[in-house]
Amino acid sequence: MNVKTANEPTTSLVIGGSGLVGGYIVEHLVRRGERVLAVSRSPRNNAAVKWLQADLQQPDTLRFPPFTTLYCTAEAILLAEALPFILSPSVKRVVAFSSTSVLTKQNTEVADEREMIQKLTAAEKTIATVSEGHQIDWTILRPTLIYAEGRDTNITPLSRLIRRFGFMPVVGGARGLRQPVHAEDLAIGAIDAAASPMAANKIYSLPGPETLTYREMMGRVFDGMGRPRRLIYVPPWLWRAGFRFAKPLFPSANVAMGIRMMKDMTFDSTPAARDFGWRPRGFRPVFN
Repeated sequence: MNVKTANEPTTSLVIGGSGLVGGYIVEHLVRRGERVLAVSRSPRNNAAVKWLQADLQQPDTLRFPPFTTLYCTAEAILLAEALPFILSPSVKRVVAFSSTSVLTKQNTEVADEREMIQKLTAAEKTIATVSEGHQIDWTILRPTLIYAEGRDTNITPLSRLIRRFGFMPVVGGARGLRQPVHAEDLAIGAIDAAASPMAANKIYSLPGPETLTYREMMGRVFDGMGRPRRLIYVPPWLWRAGFRFAKPLFPSANVAMGIRMMKDMTFDSTPAARDFGWRPRGFRPVFN
């Protein structure tokens, strides 16, 4: 669907504005008094925001009013294909979200994941190349494990599993290290990165401030639910052998997800802290 052009200038365009991180970006931009265009695939109404209906999968239909900063929390793979149709002379900065998975899943045993990582890596390069071809500064942000109580697709589904069964199965000792990061902090970080000249034309990992074992991370989910910690330790061989029976409990999971509970997935936040003041909250989720 075509998005009609308008004469009024705007400051920011948020693609994925109805999503988890994108919604927080829109909220914080409005709080700061900026004029915001927000893009979603379905119609929305908000007096403080001008919502545009568009689909990155149909890039040749994209028509946006002038804006200076582009935030994209939609799939970087889709943005890479659509970016040439989005950029215009008014754009000064592109801030796009990718994932630390481009580093942690390079050697995954799951073929679909390997293919996705290859596409995501290529998308990052395309976003940088296309932006530079238009003489536009870019910043790519790679979050770690994203959560927002009751809304995310990482931690919240596990809390529902705990609520249903009262326990959480973990593979091996579940000693793999994690750095969960709140979606709202990612939104604040994106806005700060867009405003920072030091963050231009760079890629940043955005981990949470705490480095926790997977089992401690899950323990804190139990704590946030007001429930006793009940972790069931499953040997890796048994997880592999029995995964097909456990699959109904984890409909979106694959066997590699359990094995990764034993793998460290940690990143350095120093560059982000230095260049745009990255200071996320600790992991103390609360589930009502």
